[in-house]
Amino acid sequence: MTNPSGPGHGQPDPGLSAIMSERRQLTNLAYRLLGSLADAEDVVQETYARWYTMSPRQQEAIDSPGAWLTTVASRICLDLLGSARARRERYVGEWIPEPLPDRAEWIGGRPGAGSEDPADRVTLDESVNMAFLVVLEAMTPAERVAFVLHDVFRYPFAEVAEIVGRSPAACRQLASSARRRIRAARPGPVLVAQRADVVRAFKQAWEARDIDALIGLLAPDATATGDGGGLVTAALHPIEGAEQVARFFADRPAAAPGVTLEERTVNGQPGLVARLDGVTVSVMAFDVSGNRINHIWAVLNPDKLRSWTTG
Repeated sequence: MTNPSGPGHGQPDPGLSAIMSERRQLTNLAYRLLGSLADAEDVVQETYARWYTMSPRQQEAIDSPGAWLTTVASRICLDLLGSARARRERYVGEWIPEPLPDRAEWIGGRPGAGSEDPADRVTLDESVNMAFLVVLEAMTPAERVAFVLHDVFRYPFAEVAEIVGRSPAACRQLASSARRRIRAARPGPVLVAQRADVVRAFKQAWEARDIDALIGLLAPDATATGDGGGLVTAALHPIEGAEQVARFFADRPAAAPGVTLEERTVNGQPGLVARLDGVTVSVMAFDVSGNRINHIWAVLNPDKLRSWTTG
């Protein structure tokens, strides 16, 4: 005996299917706005909860359920971004966005996530590489939402204005300001293979503790930022300058007993992952320009590494 799943008594509800098909889009949006897959998933859950608290009559009155869901999710993110600034002021050390593995390298889901991997939920394009997300972190909440909605998801400013609560002209200015930040921080185009070669060379020089080779791979003003969240040891402030960064890594042996250092894709770009006894202890993302590394972001906070660690 089957239970009715829709208006056709046992037939799938086409409306439900259409609503649920928006989940990936909502997760993509929320991850870019919040820099955290865990928070993005919470936002999507809250968005759907608000949809299902409405009566069928209220739902039917909505012309575009997808647009309604996007508007609600964006407003939840906007509120969270305001409170996130206060939370991150209390965060121990530097805060780095949560890194995502490539589809082929997803080795363990979140509790309750089944076999679904983040590549099925978040599209790993240029708008999720670590350098891009770090620049987004420096924006005001309204600036970030206006830019992501318009420039990444192609929403017209009239719709962005309804979400942000400002005029279309003001939203256009917000997105323009954000665009200037992105352009100023974006290095010249670098082929993925070239990035991978630089990261591989860094790995080899680090394992060999070759300071001169490390310095040669780093831009003179290179920085290295670690995020331990107060849960594991990490530098509380960014390390600045090629020699200082090189010496910092040389003093922290990559090949410590039991630790393996592997080349992996991090947010769609070549990166490194350190594992100990099958557990990921660090994920490193790199910003490469030419043949030099400008920035290294090392996430060590175990709460941000669940996507990388076998359950």
